[in-house]
Amino acid sequence: MANKVKVGIISGSGLGDSLHKIFNCSNTTCCENAKNEFGYPSSDLYHGSINGISIVLISRHGIGHKISPTAVNYRANIEALRLVGCTHLLASTACGSLTESIGRGQLVIPDSFLDRTNARKRTFYDGTSDKYSGVCHMPMEPAFDPRTSDILFQAAQKLGHNIKKGGTIVTIEGPRFSSKAESNALRLWGGHLVNMTTCPEVYLAKEAGLLYASVAMATDYDCWRDCENNVNAADVIAIFKQNVNKITDVLLEAVKMIGSTNWEQDIRELKDIIESSNVSAKN
Repeated sequence: MANKVKVGIISGSGLGDSLHKIFNCSNTTCCENAKNEFGYPSSDLYHGSINGISIVLISRHGIGHKISPTAVNYRANIEALRLVGCTHLLASTACGSLTESIGRGQLVIPDSFLDRTNARKRTFYDGTSDKYSGVCHMPMEPAFDPRTSDILFQAAQKLGHNIKKGGTIVTIEGPRFSSKAESNALRLWGGHLVNMTTCPEVYLAKEAGLLYASVAMATDYDCWRDCENNVNAADVIAIFKQNVNKITDVLLEAVKMIGSTNWEQDIRELKDIIESSNVSAKN
């Protein structure tokens, strides 16, 4: 391995209750004291390895799915993973489909987002942290790390899973689902998927210098499709759990592929972007 990597994995709905069992990390140890200057993360951090590649697992909504999308401490989650040395973040997310071309159980590797949240801490650079001082105007194209995203796509293809590369996730505040009018508006805006958690997670990871990519699973059609039953939480979880092995296998395979790739230039380039985006540091 040309440079040492550590992969953080953020599990979404349906994956969180059995993280250490799913990934079969026989020497998994739980990091109880993961609190940082932004507060407590959603769950303890579970440390392990896959093919000699260090991984750190965290449940986005906490064990038992007890934390609503708005109440997730996204900054504490990302900072906790950064502090233990993660270079990459892989996230799973359950989504509603906003297009006929993405059906239930379909995997998608998103490449952009629309942020419709309004009640979340959206930046590390808010003047409360010495580590993240100044004003950082982080560019969000590309929103997701392209090379890491491509590895997720390649991993799914290698395993024979039906997967779409590229797509726009619309993140709504939640915890309620969209109205029919909202769902149709999101389609008009160019959204392909809708969820409640990608933002601010994706751009906080970039601010923290972590190479972030996500694998999304469509579990429903939200409420725009007249010939379908409207989305409900029980069906979302049921569909995700029926397909959870797909997500697990893709993440496992992606970790192996990440570990056999040289990331030195990617990590350095992201660091340079952060430094050049901090306008206060230039004064």
